Amino acid sequence: MLKFSHGILSVALILSSAVGVQANDIPKNKQTKLGLYLTAAEAGDMLANEDVLFVDIRSRAEVAFLGLPKQVDVHIPYMVMPMMAAFNEEKGVYDLELNPDFPVDFKSYAEAHGVSSDSRIILMCRSGSRSARAADLLADMGYTQVYSLIDGYEGDKAKEGPGKGQRLVNGWRNAGLEWSYKQTPQQVYPADLF
Repeated sequence: MLKFSHGILSVALILSSAVGVQANDIPKNKQTKLGLYLTAAEAGDMLANEDVLFVDIRSRAEVAFLGLPKQVDVHIPYMVMPMMAAFNEEKGVYDLELNPDFPVDFKSYAEAHGVSSDSRIILMCRSGSRSARAADLLADMGYTQVYSLIDGYEGDKAKEGPGKGQRLVNGWRNAGLEWSYKQTPQQVYPADLF
């Protein structure tokens, strides 16, 4: 398996991180078939292990304008902005569509980098819903150790207080973990390098 560029962590710490979040504590839209979940803080701890693949599955625009964790191994968007984007008035956003190349692109990356069906994989989206769906897809493809980062990169929205409606509650950036606006060539979506 490829050695990812994250330090070494004891097995005990990895195991305690891997079981820190229980399925009954997860909102239904963030639950996965495999039932493997991490918070951003727990993922930060787990990523110290060299045998973990960390994939940012957000859209290109999210990565371009909001940055990404420095520890991300690769960006492979699960959803993309269509050429003729439709505005969703109810949600107040433009709708994304599934990236039809996600399964093939993920499998190609995995094969090229020694990622096996039982390798530990962490998926991260904005707030944990898309990573859950992508984790289900990878489970259907035969990957057995796919963790969904339940609070994502930006975290959940505050339900009250002066920041009500803003993503201030949790997530990678709110946990004070390292991130950057700049992607390394290794992190760029492989399909964009050709």
